[in-house]
Amino acid sequence: MDGVLVHEEHALPGAAEFIAALRDKDIPFQILTNNSIFTPRDLAARLRATGIEVEETHIWTSALATATFLADQIPEGSAYAIGEAGLTTALYEKGYTLTDTDPDFVVLGETRTYSFEAITRAIRLVSSGSRFIATNPDVTGPSGQGPIPATGSVAAMITAATGREPYFVGKPNPVMIRTALNRIDAHSEHTAMIGDRMDTDIVAGMEAGLRTFLVLSGSTRPEEIGRFPYRPSEVHDDIAALLERLG
Repeated sequence: MDGVLVHEEHALPGAAEFIAALRDKDIPFQILTNNSIFTPRDLAARLRATGIEVEETHIWTSALATATFLADQIPEGSAYAIGEAGLTTALYEKGYTLTDTDPDFVVLGETRTYSFEAITRAIRLVSSGSRFIATNPDVTGPSGQGPIPATGSVAAMITAATGREPYFVGKPNPVMIRTALNRIDAHSEHTAMIGDRMDTDIVAGMEAGLRTFLVLSGSTRPEEIGRFPYRPSEVHDDIAALLERLG
């Protein structure tokens, strides 16, 4: 989503037209984001405000992927969650009980205000045996004032205090990609990943067996591509360059 369709609440060139073409031609698609703060309904409204018309069913977040993963691991289990509505709503909808007393999982997501008290509680629960899960490994997130600490940074703090590494469900974990494919009944041989980050989008698509398109409208600069031991299938300036592929 960010860096491909939008940047700081503004649609990127060709984004609205690309999504409109997918809808007009009944091509199934999912908009993926590691952002676990917002619900799909919230994100759909934010996209529509930029002129990109989508339904909430088109959006797949790291929070939804995490809740789906946990429900597969322990149906109707319990979790101590650090995060906002996107994460807690996803867990509730999967039948999870949120508790700070002997939960099956400690789940770390994105939030605007990380609480020292909440992090301390997470450290104690993980040390006592709760399994440690994080929605995504991103160490920083964007803001109008510059980068801010994100889930990966806080997870590193908990790991340093407990010696326990989290299992990250969001990109670049192929689990997030496969669950998104299942939602639209898509097969990897006939599906492509369009992303702006080599270290999350492109590697995740590649490991899931998808054709990958890197767009340079977000995080990755052209000179950075060669630093990675893998390559995207194609590189383009932005998603507008891919409009003609839709016929």
